[in-house]
Amino acid sequence: MPRLSRAMGLIALAALAAACATPPPAPEGPRPGTVLRDWRALVTDRDRDRYARLDAAWALALEQARRQRGSGDLASTGALIDPGAGRPAVAPPVGDYRCRTVKLGSQGGEDGLGYVVYGWFACRIEQTPNGLKFTKLTGSQRPAGLLFPENDRRMVMLGSLALADEPPANSYGQRPGRDLIAVLERIGEDRWRLALPWPQLESNLDLVELVR
Repeated sequence: MPRLSRAMGLIALAALAAACATPPPAPEGPRPGTVLRDWRALVTDRDRDRYARLDAAWALALEQARRQRGSGDLASTGALIDPGAGRPAVAPPVGDYRCRTVKLGSQGGEDGLGYVVYGWFACRIEQTPNGLKFTKLTGSQRPAGLLFPENDRRMVMLGSLALADEPPANSYGQRPGRDLIAVLERIGEDRWRLALPWPQLESNLDLVELVR
């Protein structure tokens, strides 16, 4: 009997030592398919800086657009180029849109065009498992990305850019040189705009107008 008691005691001590050596379970991260509703959990430092300097992009781009020569009818854009034109109820309905890009300001300084107003192309807003997604379907520069709710007047898009005959843009973060951040606002009845500060190419502010 003493031998049995001793053996039981040794087993108990071994179990206790094993329990102490086992690390506690790691905190659970987001489960597959979880929607991250705060874009700040995903944004890169570069795009966080672009977003923080959105007002500066507007100011410089408009100053250049009004002073330098350009291409297209800038007067026809109306509220599109007004920084304060945003309205409540920003979330756009799912569906197909016609869209056009207006580039404001010049990365080339005085030697570049102050603005370029392009023609109309095709865009789409669709519902995905991760939330609303914007895609520019046609044209030589085709941004696409997920739209994150910010407040009643603004959504933030994190996306990527496809050029020329490339396939549709990759997800945000897969090609850092093509990553972009944009602000979506409603500027009229069935009319929205995406403002992309400090884009990779040509301008200091890109505006994509969407009309249902």
